[in-house]
Amino acid sequence: MEDLGIDRKFLRPETTRLLSSVNGSYTYFANGDVLLAKITPCFENGKLGIADRLKNAIGFGSSEFIVLRPNSSLNKEFLYYYLLRPDFRTEGAARMGGAVGQQRVPRDFIEKYSIPLPPIQEQKRIVGILDEVFAAIAKAKANAEKNLQNVRALFESHLDAVFTHHGQGWQLNTVGELVNEGVLFKPFDGNHGEIHPKRADYVDAGVPFIMASDLDNGHVDTQHCKFLAKKQADSLRVGFAEDGDVLLSHKATIGRSAILDTEDDYVMLTPQVTAYRINDKTRLYNRFIRYYFMSPIFQKEIIAGAEGGSTRAYIGITKQLVLHFRFPSLDAQKKIATQFDSLAKETQRLKFIYQQKLAALEALKKSLLHQAFTGAL
Repeated sequence: MEDLGIDRKFLRPETTRLLSSVNGSYTYFANGDVLLAKITPCFENGKLGIADRLKNAIGFGSSEFIVLRPNSSLNKEFLYYYLLRPDFRTEGAARMGGAVGQQRVPRDFIEKYSIPLPPIQEQKRIVGILDEVFAAIAKAKANAEKNLQNVRALFESHLDAVFTHHGQGWQLNTVGELVNEGVLFKPFDGNHGEIHPKRADYVDAGVPFIMASDLDNGHVDTQHCKFLAKKQADSLRVGFAEDGDVLLSHKATIGRSAILDTEDDYVMLTPQVTAYRINDKTRLYNRFIRYYFMSPIFQKEIIAGAEGGSTRAYIGITKQLVLHFRFPSLDAQKKIATQFDSLAKETQRLKFIYQQKLAALEALKKSLLHQAFTGAL
């Protein structure tokens, strides 16, 4: 299945085996066949391709492929582009059956699916136009994605320059040392074990219940998160985060950070999220801490601290106490944070531009495919 691409017209597998080891056990196909993934999520993602340049002109593969073999009246590339349409995937996904996570497009949906069949020369003309335009779109998409990566890399390079290659006068302390000195309160997360709120406890409105996924681009989403009833939240033991706390994800998704901005008395944390609260505000500034959490030097340290644990990456509070903080004077922290605020704003502006370009290119592909098979191309 991994050999079948997305937005890649030809399937050219490199693995070879003896015919005797695969014959009768796998799905057979040959050069020129169109292979379509039938299982979720591969079908919805558009895993599709034309078998090409196969050794000995034949191949065997996953039982999750549907093999379509065009005859002389149907051009294989015309068929490929027709099945590439988002409308086809939407219609097929609506007909899927089977167990959750193992749903498949039914065979009869494919067999009964109508395909427009203009003369073969017209099919080739349409394929030629789509090939040319899709190649140009692919090039434009690659450029936009490269520019998007460059924007992210530029921000990371600034973080690295400030926090790794800083000048004189910076302090280096562990989290535990800063707790002992009274600079930080001891970091805390949400309630573990039996007292941890369950899915059945969620309500439509109440106290925000913050997970790692709710830490978004430096902000805590308290509008679209899960909620707990105030009575239940008040009865919990720990996990009461307050306005201004710096939140850090430490389970499964490691190292995502945000500053809590809320008018509520508190929000509740899940065991996925740690709160860092400043006790001595003459020593540390929360916006500086958040940018430090984003820095490559801190990210490497926290990820290394999470290795060797359970199957889901995790770094608990005890391990977090040995993580390091690097920081200059308070005035310097505020200056650095202000500079990063400006850079982050410009980075977001550029990211939005390139993301819009990528969305526009996808919309163009969808429009072209629609025109191609409705006689408008």
